[in-house]
Amino acid sequence: MQPASEMPQEHVLVSFDADAVGAMPGQFLASRTGGGREGVWRVEQVERAPSGTQAVVQTDADRTSYRFPLLVYDQFRVRDVDVSVAFQAVSGRVDQAAGLVWRLQNANNYYVVRANAKEDNVVLYKVENGERSDLQVKGRRGNTYGVDVDVPDSGWSTLRVTARGSLFEVYLNGRKLFEVEDSTFGDPGWVGLWTKADSVTRFDDLRIANLDVEEGAGQ
Repeated sequence: MQPASEMPQEHVLVSFDADAVGAMPGQFLASRTGGGREGVWRVEQVERAPSGTQAVVQTDADRTSYRFPLLVYDQFRVRDVDVSVAFQAVSGRVDQAAGLVWRLQNANNYYVVRANAKEDNVVLYKVENGERSDLQVKGRRGNTYGVDVDVPDSGWSTLRVTARGSLFEVYLNGRKLFEVEDSTFGDPGWVGLWTKADSVTRFDDLRIANLDVEEGAGQ
């Protein structure tokens, strides 16, 4: 696994420390792919959170398997992006998942990379018309279902993806895991957070670098 390059200095940092405890964080909208209950996202005080003393948590432990709560940063849409987030798996019998979403058109059409602390793997999917399918790891034959890697079920980890055109690079805890190429969604979209089923997951230190601006592509 290769060391990660530095994120661009010009990026948005969301720390959740300015948000009211117990409430939805500002600048976000909640949504859901699939069935089951809507996700419940709220800001909580968390000792030694990466960016300070607060984090956002998806707290509803509905065990519906095909249920993907979304927390969407609705301040701008972007095509090419470098985005990372710190996450902590708290609980989940069905799953313990943390994901990053980009090029989100709506709750049924987007890309997502997720780390799973129960399965110890990281997988990149597309969700098209509400159907989730994993995308093949570039350069690998045979089993192409993401990468098996230790995803801690305690403490904080960092998940990151860079998206430039049809090429996506995935990182966990500062190491590059794999690349995927796909051109299903080429238009700008929103960035967000994602969980699955009964995953109770904390997120903090969300960083979003707009590479459209860096590359002069426009929004």
